[in-house]
Amino acid sequence: MAKPQYRFCVGPWNFSEGRDPYGPETRAAQTFDWKLEALKQLGFDAMMFHDDDAVPDIESKSAAQVLKEAKELKKRLDGEGLVAEMVAPRLWFAPQTVDGGYTSNNKKDRQYAIDRSRQTIDIARVLGTDLIVLWLAREGTYVRESKSGARSTELLVEALDAMLAHDKKARFCIEPKPNEPMDHAYVPTIGHALALAHLTRDPKRVGALIESAHAILAGLDPADEIDFAMTFGKLWSLHLNDQNGLKFDQDKPFGSSNLRVAFNQVRALERNGYGKKGEFVCFDVHPFRTTKETHFLKHLDNSRKTFLKLVEKARTYPTKEADALIADRNYQDLDQLVIEHLLGK
Repeated sequence: MAKPQYRFCVGPWNFSEGRDPYGPETRAAQTFDWKLEALKQLGFDAMMFHDDDAVPDIESKSAAQVLKEAKELKKRLDGEGLVAEMVAPRLWFAPQTVDGGYTSNNKKDRQYAIDRSRQTIDIARVLGTDLIVLWLAREGTYVRESKSGARSTELLVEALDAMLAHDKKARFCIEPKPNEPMDHAYVPTIGHALALAHLTRDPKRVGALIESAHAILAGLDPADEIDFAMTFGKLWSLHLNDQNGLKFDQDKPFGSSNLRVAFNQVRALERNGYGKKGEFVCFDVHPFRTTKETHFLKHLDNSRKTFLKLVEKARTYPTKEADALIADRNYQDLDQLVIEHLLGK
């Protein structure tokens, strides 16, 4: 088994209760303490947070109380030997963000989104991470005529500039997704995210987070997205999972649907040196709806096992033989070479 430079991370939401778009929970909810203990048991290194994961019922608490509870969480993480990988403002639940947060047609609602994002930055600072993730969940439209794409781009830049000004050390990862919950999103791919970064006041502090399923939903290969972002030095976080076609966001265990696509993601991470600067490999995966409570952690452990086995496959890939086939433009045998390598010939 490979012993790479990688460190592993998941979020509290990855211990899901089985709800899907068509049905209710199938498992009992677990406490946050149980989840922390589970991560320690599995040997994971970090937990990622939404702002209201870090501070429950955040909307009902004063700024001072929010920071007090964030400090208490930091002590708990330290006690378990875990770190906070990132914090993200959960803007898509609030009634003020029903028409988008940063791109809402209502000025007061846009200000709400920026203020809550600033608070998220304060929480992250207390937890000891400089990484803020922005999943622009409702920054798009159901009806295209309801907003101007050009104006919405300007509003996204204004919001990022406000966040960049709030903390001179914070870094911001844009996590693109082409659709769901919105019909169409304004920042559907890594290319869009990095282009947006270059319009901000400090492009060096705006990067990207790639999620495998989101890239697949955009009709793209996640490995290409990884290569593209890392060419710019902009891949600062990663959500590995899997997706069976252009359905709703499934968050299946890594490699569950397409092992070869997973293999190429790992190869892209390996050739670009992901993790050498301390970046985490995060698994944004959920247990299958049919999973029993006794198997609650299998999707996390299995995703890491698959990842590490694919690291080994990437490091033992017959490069010289592959290069000779490429030079001969013999892609038919190259295709078979990959298949046989994954099959363990």
